[in-house]
Amino acid sequence: MSASSCEPEELRTLFLFEQLTDPQLAELCREGRIETIEPGPVYSEGDPATCFYVLIDGALVLSKLSGGEDLVVNRTSQRGVYAGAWQAYLGDRVPQTYQGSMRVTERSRFFVLDAECFAAIVREWFPMALHLLEGLFFGNQSTKQIVEQRERLLALGSLSAGLTHELNNPAAAAVRATSALRDRVAHMRQKLAMIAGGTLDRGSMAHLVGLQNEAVELVAKAPKLTAMEASDREDELGEWFEDKGIGGGWDLAPTFVSAGLDVPWLDKVSATVDDPRMLEGAIRWLNYTVETELLMNEIADSTTRISTLVEAAKQYSQMDRAPYRSVDVHELLDSTLIMLGRKIGDDIRVVKEYGPAVPPIPAYAAELNQVWTNLIDNAVQAMDGAGVLTVRTSVDENRVQIEICDTGPGVPQEIRSRIFEPFFTTKAVGEGTGLGLDISWRIVVNKHQGDLRVVSEPGDTRFVVRLPVDPATEEQP
Repeated sequence: MSASSCEPEELRTLFLFEQLTDPQLAELCREGRIETIEPGPVYSEGDPATCFYVLIDGALVLSKLSGGEDLVVNRTSQRGVYAGAWQAYLGDRVPQTYQGSMRVTERSRFFVLDAECFAAIVREWFPMALHLLEGLFFGNQSTKQIVEQRERLLALGSLSAGLTHELNNPAAAAVRATSALRDRVAHMRQKLAMIAGGTLDRGSMAHLVGLQNEAVELVAKAPKLTAMEASDREDELGEWFEDKGIGGGWDLAPTFVSAGLDVPWLDKVSATVDDPRMLEGAIRWLNYTVETELLMNEIADSTTRISTLVEAAKQYSQMDRAPYRSVDVHELLDSTLIMLGRKIGDDIRVVKEYGPAVPPIPAYAAELNQVWTNLIDNAVQAMDGAGVLTVRTSVDENRVQIEICDTGPGVPQEIRSRIFEPFFTTKAVGEGTGLGLDISWRIVVNKHQGDLRVVSEPGDTRFVVRLPVDPATEEQP
């Protein structure tokens, strides 16, 4: 890099300065300098923004990080093109770092101003324009924050509606089962009284109680039957009941089949009851026993489901937990999948391919859950409600890698480089804000020092998140 003298007339040939007065051009030459830069990098994205560059002759390449890759956004040799610390006039209200990277591809000459000097000149020469630019910049920031907040609230509302629906189903099932259970217990007491007042001797009664306990055990071990198998067994039991003269036997058969009870077992019951007149009462008493056990299983399953949903909601929201802590990525993914269960639907098959040795990582858990939510929601929409959603984890050197994969049509090559840009969306007007992937990018890259990229072809789209196991420094919110 070498410096040379600055000539006002040469600056006037650049479109950025062609309307300036002679005194203004002379001041630029006093404050700035001409630098000749050899091919190679000039500055990198994220470094402190110290200089404002204007190309006089040569060629440059401007690039920006996207999906973990350095994406070229401009390659030009146009005289007057500027880059660098162009936000210096905003002062300490914004981070004064380079918003992208620049390199030159051939020996090039630039007019260079130090950032502080550039800011002072803009404030002094263009006060009205400065106010307009500030209003535009901060207005866009405010709009973006409002839309981000709306997107979060919409996502929260959708999740809350889904959770309410998911909780309502098992809760309603438990209420129905409890009501039915009360009715069955009442009938069981009546049948027990009838049996006890009949002709059964003490030994037969004890044997019948033993069969009752055996029925309870069989309910717990009942095999899963296909519809055809269940229908065949119901026919067999229905015929047995009919042969024994038991009224409404065809209605009793499904209950006995669901409990895993068959004809040989009913023969044992028949052998226990000497008086044929008492057989129907004994069968119905055992039916109430089986129904009671099945109803208690339904209540247990429903309440367990409610507990699972509540725990998933707590895990998802990270209530009562430190914002930044060591987390199990698998727990976060599981809780998000449960919370999104209703949105995923029955026509999408969820496949979990969790790596066996994925270590805990330090992270902002609630914000990572927002990333999984955005990526899974996008995958579900890409598949239009039908396909295979694969959630895969592994370890790649010192990073944990999480892949959200879908079997949708894929992300077209022509827009792949733009999908992480704020407000960019392929959805219809009103259906998306274009901030989901931008928010995810900032959470993963800026807050967790990780990277986020997409690999896509028709039938196989993968959003790949890589998070450090041991970040060099803890990011602050």
